[in-house]
Amino acid sequence: MRLLYTLALHAYAFFAALLSFFNRKARMTRLGQWRTNSILRTRIDPNERYIWFHAASLGEFEQGRPVMEAIRRRCPQYRILLTFFSPSGYEVRKNYDGADVVCYLPFDTPFRVKKFLNLANPCMAIFIKYEFWLNYLHELRRRKIPAYLVSAIFRREQLFFRSYGGWYRRALACFDRLFVQDERSAQLLAEHGITNVSVCGDTRFDRVMDIRSQARILPVLDVFAGNGRFPLLVAGSTWPQDEDLIIPYFNSHPGIKLVIAPHEIHRERLLDIESKLQRPSLRLSETNQQSVADKDCLIVDSFGMLASVYRYGQMAYIGGGFGHGIHNTLEAAVYGIPVFFGPRYGKFKEAKDLIALGGAFALTGEAAFVRLMDDFTAQPALRQEAGAIVGEYVRQNTGVTEKILREIDL
Repeated sequence: MRLLYTLALHAYAFFAALLSFFNRKARMTRLGQWRTNSILRTRIDPNERYIWFHAASLGEFEQGRPVMEAIRRRCPQYRILLTFFSPSGYEVRKNYDGADVVCYLPFDTPFRVKKFLNLANPCMAIFIKYEFWLNYLHELRRRKIPAYLVSAIFRREQLFFRSYGGWYRRALACFDRLFVQDERSAQLLAEHGITNVSVCGDTRFDRVMDIRSQARILPVLDVFAGNGRFPLLVAGSTWPQDEDLIIPYFNSHPGIKLVIAPHEIHRERLLDIESKLQRPSLRLSETNQQSVADKDCLIVDSFGMLASVYRYGQMAYIGGGFGHGIHNTLEAAVYGIPVFFGPRYGKFKEAKDLIALGGAFALTGEAAFVRLMDDFTAQPALRQEAGAIVGEYVRQNTGVTEKILREIDL
């Protein structure tokens, strides 16, 4: 089966190369991987010891970042090599100063794997959440290079646990330790004889606490929200389906204010949002403390602002729940405000936990959104009670990085 897996990877690499002539993302991946060996030859110092972190994309990078930065602070004798598979991660973080070398990860074929490991020569490998490249894992084990998986979460429907997935499941034995988010994952692995497991939680809790401590003060948001006099809903990473719930309610309820941070901020998306709004609005990039005072809606039209904007909200709507799945709930939850989202949240442990506790709410449609907003705007005590639950949940789940570092052999 591993041979078939390798043949499939060769075929995937071949078709990705063909696609690169027509698709920008595929072209960026191909060119980035092509440059990897050159980057390693010129940037890797053979006299230093490198810990290799691999993140598929930007979300996984943020999840692994607390561990990376803790190692960099406490163990300066090590250097950090960071790899990405997706351009959406690499292009944003290629100049990340928490790593000494940043590059793409080549496809998981035997020749590329050996070439990469020969050049990088890591003393340890740390994969983030979902990365299971079989040839890399087997070669690391053959070379006796310790490998760890951080913030992993397993579900019964994954290939590992199917009747025909034993060949894939055996790759998990290549990890010296799997740091999983919850007891359910550990129990599922134990049912299949995998015991090299520690239940530590999710490093994203540590990351959002770091983000909160570094959040920007935005005076225009203070003025916009009337210094807390108006119930302010922050709608983060929204898609059109989310806005079709939020905007009609906002238009007909002058007692609330709204910040919308769409997941995509190209011109057409911004114009579409503005066309639906019937109350005064302004793009955040165009605001100052004078111009924002008489506006009812702000549209966040630049990336990197949302985590700081959430601090000004009394409620947060997390987008994506009517599509492939919700975006980052914890970025808002860290401020101790209630969160709500669409029905597709099943893959997110924190969303399910918060719903069970009464701090988050899953909405099936417009009627549910209206009921919840009516309750929260008319009864501030309900809103505050749910927010207190959310804040306590985040606080109780921090400290994951410390647990992991105690078990890694540094």
